[in-house]
Formats: sequence, C-alpha cells, structure tokens
Amino acid sequence: MIINFSIQNFGSVKEKQTLSFEATDSTDLESYYIAEPIKGLRLLKLLLIYGANASGKTTILNALEFLRDLVLDPLEKKTDGLKFEPFLFDETTPTTNSVLSIEFVQESVRYLYEVEFNKKCVVEEWLFFFNPNKAKIFNRTTDLENQFVEISFGSKIKRDKPYEKALAANTLWNNTVLGGFLKTNIDLPELKQSSSWFSDHLRPLIQSHTRLEGYVSNSISKTNMDRATVIEILKKADLHISDVLIKEEEQDVPDGLIEYLERQTKVPNESLEKIKSTGKITSVTVEFEHTVGQVKYKLPIDLESQGTRRYFCFAGLMHQFITKSVVIPIDELESSLHPDLFIHYVLSFLVNAKTSQLLATTHNREILDNRDLFRNDAIWFTDKSEQEATKLYSLEDFDSNVIRNTSNVYNAYKIGKLGGVPNLGDYYLETGHENK
Repeated sequence: MIINFSIQNFGSVKEKQTLSFEATDSTDLESYYIAEPIKGLRLLKLLLIYGANASGKTTILNALEFLRDLVLDPLEKKTDGLKFEPFLFDETTPTTNSVLSIEFVQESVRYLYEVEFNKKCVVEEWLFFFNPNKAKIFNRTTDLENQFVEISFGSKIKRDKPYEKALAANTLWNNTVLGGFLKTNIDLPELKQSSSWFSDHLRPLIQSHTRLEGYVSNSISKTNMDRATVIEILKKADLHISDVLIKEEEQDVPDGLIEYLERQTKVPNESLEKIKSTGKITSVTVEFEHTVGQVKYKLPIDLESQGTRRYFCFAGLMHQFITKSVVIPIDELESSLHPDLFIHYVLSFLVNAKTSQLLATTHNREILDNRDLFRNDAIWFTDKSEQEATKLYSLEDFDSNVIRNTSNVYNAYKIGKLGGVPNLGDYYLETGHENK
C-alpha cells in the first residue's frame, strides 16, 4: 500500500507537493476507509482528487505512472532520453533536476524510495527500509561526465562483490537501480521485494480513453478472473445484463499486423514470435446477455453504450480490488458514468476491498453533498498558484473557521471556498467580426 507520494519539478508541479494516504485520528467511517498493513500505520483505501481543468490533477497520476515505468520499463540505450517535462513556466526549473519519492508497504515492511533525474539520466537514487528504524538499502550516484553509475549499500544489506558489479553493469545512467536489478540474475532480497511492489501491486494508470475490454474478457476466458463475480457486479449496476458470453477463435494473421506489432516496443517478444510461427492470431468476441421477460437476447459489446462498456472494465478492476492488494490510479473516474453509478462504485470498493487502494481524479461533486460517504482526509484538491504551478492540499488542511464537521462541503466547493474550481469569465465574446 502507498503511504505517501511526493513530486517536485514535474509537469505543472514546481515546488514539492505530497499526496498522503495516512489517515488522521478521526474514526469517521473507520471500518470502510482504513486499512492497517503494519500495526499502528492507518492508511486510507481511497483518495479522490478534485480541481479545475488544467490544475494538475492528471499530473499527479502521470508522475506516479512515470515512476512505475522508470522502474519496470528501463531504457535500453544510454543515448535514450527520459520522456517527461519539468515545470516550464520558470527560468530555472527547465534545467533543474526533478524528484519523485514514494513510501509504501510491501509484505509488512515499510520502504522509502526516491529518485532524482533530468531528461538525460538518473542523477541520484535512494532506497530505505524501516526495521523499525530507518536504514539505507542503497544509494546510487551518477558520474555525469563519464556516464558511470556508482552504487553503495547500507551496512545491514548482505551482498557479494560479484553481485554489486553485475548490478552496476546493468544499471545504465538513464536507468534506475531497481530497473537494473530486474535485468540482472542476482539474489538481493531487499531489491527483489521492493521492485516487485511496482510490478505486483502498483497498476498502470487508467485514463478515460483506456480500453480494457480485451484485458477483462481475456482474464475471464483464462479463468484468471471469476466470471460470476464480474456478472454480479454488472447486475448490481442495473445494466440489465444477465450474462457475459466470451468466444475465442483462431484466425489467419491479417496483412501488415506483424509489421505493426514489431514497431510496438511493449509487445512481448514471445507473443510476437508465436504469431510469426503459427501464422494465427486468437480473436475474442464478447457479447452481453440481456434477459427481457423470459427471453434472452445477445448484444455484441460494440453495440453497448460507452457507459456500459466502461463499467464492464471497472467490474474487472473491482475484481482485482477485492481479490488482490493493488493500487489502481484512475483519471476521471466518473467518465461515462451516471452520478449514482459513480457513488455506487466507490461504495462497492470501500465495502469489499480490504487492502487495495483507489486513487482517482474526478469532477463528480455529488459525493461531497453527503458526509456519510466521505472523510475529510480522503478528499484532495489541486489549484494553480499565481505562477501557474500546481498546489496540492487536502480538505483536512482547512481549519474549523472554513470547514466545520457540520459544513456542507458540496456548497463550499461549488462556490470556490475550497479552491480547485475554474475562475471563469463572462459569456460574451468580442470576435471583431461583423455579419455581412
């Protein structure tokens, strides 16, 4: 589980901003919102980020996704640059290093990971664990002139010299040590445990245009996902779906597909080689069964509404939330969903997930109209400073003069009392054109 995540000089974020999952002392909705992966460490399962368009909500999620890729998808060549933008509305930040840090729990161990980088390389990198006091696992520095990486380990870490040399050799100046470890056949339990958190628990960013129908249907077909659970989730959403029908069949590879896949860097080599050798590709068709009266009708997924298709994907995500311990960031959680269905999904997550976390941006304000649905520390906002830099803060940060326990947060947010809303002009446009 994530404890906190900090961002500095990344995208619209200039000064260090920290998003925290640590719960306050409040016992409000305790059994629904709080998980305790380590005794005494109370973490929130849900954080919702509100803010005007272009205020930096998505930047927070993009930074987390960038950090995940930095670990799991290391660059292959020294000459490859890191693809991100620092804060650009300043004279110094475009040439200043950026910093991301994350504190998380993996198998009851608390870790702190921090990486400093620019577009060319990873400049420094640190990994600590708490057992129970803070101790260094490694510190990495980069000789920028010679493009050479040096790694120093903490005194409590057992390792062999050949392991150190192999790890250093596989850690390019634009790679992280954790990414280098994933390419190295060595046994270092602390690196294995911490790097596996990024692959096993932190899921890729889900955006409003992300299509997950293939992932969910394939998971059901291969029994990696319980079909009955997915159908139950869909039934409870009042979508009038009584069954999900999935059919697989082999077809000849269409002209040009192999060439297209070869240009896609994230297609696994083994999958591509299998397609080349067999000349076949497996196609999957998905149909939803609708029962009208006593009659059952089949409707291809392509003919379903965007909201139904998105909720089918969300049903697959819900299956992960309740059967695993995962962190899933979702941008614009409410996209294509009715406000009531949005709240239904959030509540279904809170009631059924045990140690998973949902981090989502949203414009849905209805949930703020009912204090029985949210905690103050679970609601976050992004706003812009006068320098157009993102500020990140929690509803919990407001003192009682602004927000009381009896305050209507929906109204306070709606009128701009909490920030995070657009400052709009009037409706009249001076175009300078006259009708002729």
